[in-house]
Formats: sequence, C-alpha cells, structure tokens
Amino acid sequence: MFKSIGYKVHVCIFKEIKRYYFPTNRLFNNFFQIMKIGTHDGVFHCDEVLACFLLKRLPEFKDAEIIRTRDMEKLNQCDIVVDVGAEFNHEKKRYDHHQREFNATLSSLRPELGGKYNIKLSSAGLVYAFYGEKVIQSLAHKDHPLSLEVLKIIYKKVYEHLIEEMDAIDNGVPMTDEEPRYKIRTHLSARIHRLNPEWNSDLNVNVETGFKKALALVGEEFLYNVNYFLSVWLPARDYVKSALEERYQIHESGKILEFKERFPWKEHLFELEEEMGLSGEILYVVFNDKPKSWRVQAVPVSPSSFITRKALHKKWWGVRDELLSDVSGIKECIFCHSTGFIGGNATRDGAVAMAIASLQADLDTE
Repeated sequence: MFKSIGYKVHVCIFKEIKRYYFPTNRLFNNFFQIMKIGTHDGVFHCDEVLACFLLKRLPEFKDAEIIRTRDMEKLNQCDIVVDVGAEFNHEKKRYDHHQREFNATLSSLRPELGGKYNIKLSSAGLVYAFYGEKVIQSLAHKDHPLSLEVLKIIYKKVYEHLIEEMDAIDNGVPMTDEEPRYKIRTHLSARIHRLNPEWNSDLNVNVETGFKKALALVGEEFLYNVNYFLSVWLPARDYVKSALEERYQIHESGKILEFKERFPWKEHLFELEEEMGLSGEILYVVFNDKPKSWRVQAVPVSPSSFITRKALHKKWWGVRDELLSDVSGIKECIFCHSTGFIGGNATRDGAVAMAIASLQADLDTE
C-alpha cells in the first residue's frame, strides 16, 4: 500500500516538473532524450517500415517512439518524419517523397556513387541515402570497423539488392515493358537456399538441422497459401464479381467500381473482366480507406503493372488538400499521387466525383 502511494506521489511530482519546466513536448523529449520518429498511420508499406527500422539502428533513435499519425501538429513534435508531411528537407529531418516536385534519386543525392542509381527514392531510400553507411558501420564488429572503401562497396550492394526494390515498388516504377512469363511471389527458393551452409562456414555445421528448418519453412508457406486462397482470396473474388454486376449504379458509363472495403482486387478484376467479356472496360476503382477517407485508384494495364489504363486528371498530379480542391472543383480532396495512379477524398461522393472528372478528361490533348 505504502509503496503504491509513494509511486503515485512520484508520478505527480514528475508531471508537475514537466508542466512547469518543459511546456512543450518537444523540449521535454529532447531534454530526456525521448526521441520520436513520425510516420503515417493506417495501412503500412515496406518503405516506411524499413525507414523506421533503419533509424532505430542509429544510437540517437534506438529508443525512439514511433508515432503513426497524419496530424501535422503531432508530426511537428517529432524529431524526424518519414513518408508523410509533404516535405523533403534533410536539415529539418523531414523525408517524404510524395510531393509533385520530388524527383531525388540516390545518384542525384550522392553523385560520388556514380550515375546508375536513377530510381526515384522512397522514404526508405531517403533514409538510407543519408544514414545507411552509419547503420552498416554499426553492424560491423566494434573492434574491426569497416574501412571507407569496404563501407562504400557494401553500401552500394545493399542498395542494389534491397533498397532499390523498395524505392521502385513504392514509386510505381515498371520493372519491364513486357509481361514476364512467370512471377516470383514468395522467394521461397532463395529462402530455402539460405539455410544451406555457406562455402566458408564452419565445416562442422549440421546440414540436417538446416534441412529440418527448410521443411518447416516450406510447410508454413504451403499451408498459408491454401488457407489464404480458401478464406481470403475466394471471398474477395465474390466481392469483385458483385461490384462488376452493380457497376452501372455508380456511374452510367459502367467504368467505375465501388468497394466498401480495402482489399486485394486487381487479380480478380482482370480474370472476371475476361470471363464476363469486359476486358479493359473498368478504368477506376473507388474504395473506403478506413477510418477517415476514401480512395480512387486508376486500374493498371495488368495486375502487376504501374502503368494505368487512364490515370487520374493530369492537372491534379502531386497536388494536395485545399489546393487540389481548388484545382479540381471537388470538395474535401486529400491528395493525388505524383504519377496519377491514386487519389484521396474525405468522402465517398468526393472520391466518385474525382473518378468521374478523370473519366471525362481528355488527357491526350491537355
């Protein structure tokens, strides 16, 4: 009992100290080294997850709290912000890449690395560009730090084999102009191969142990896929089919679909279009991106492509918030991606209006 009372007293004293001597959270956090990493809330993507992971490997952010929000007041209290905020400013530690004017690549930010790195950076790429070498060096043995030459080699290789892929996917960069003959979806072969002993590993490594791990890994992958197709994929297909059958209720053109949920729809759409004799007909999908907004997405030319059948209105690309509402004449707009493949509105009617306006726009003559 007395211990509990003492604890409460200490908490009260602590709060009073904070209130009188540290009137802003930023000042208080900085004094006590409680750093904050800001990123957006809602559905997360690989690029900001990787960006946060990299930052957490740095001494100054290893104990940082990750704040997931789109509230600018809260983001302004963060020590570093990634993938949200519509600002890229290294001095201010703001690393968003969604704004219209953003076109930074690793080669443009680090020209000493050569001119081959020309994929537009995501938030992961931005963080890696400025902090990647420090992260890599922190992973080396403390008694044997990497030389500058080795560090540069490893830095480039990690970018080529990991970060560049995240940059390209998040920014919608096509891998090829042609459809591949098959698709790598699980990388299971590579993951299994990694369980074998390396050529320069200890000769006493037990290969059978690796084989047992491989059995568990392939079993998990197989069971996951069967369960996924039964419990997730099949219901989604039924959902898309119903939306196709009801498409004229959304717009008289029949080229806009509406989904009340956010779910994987692309593969189903292309298959069902072909089955129903509607190939290439649907141009936009409007869906509820809970809890606060709706999205309008342009249908790609193929499920895995970043090239769209008809992008959102070109005058909107990279524009946000009130300015986008002014430009479009549609209330409560939130954003339009800089490539025009997706946009957002606070309401369902606003998102549908954005789809209709894009449908009616003749982008080829603008």
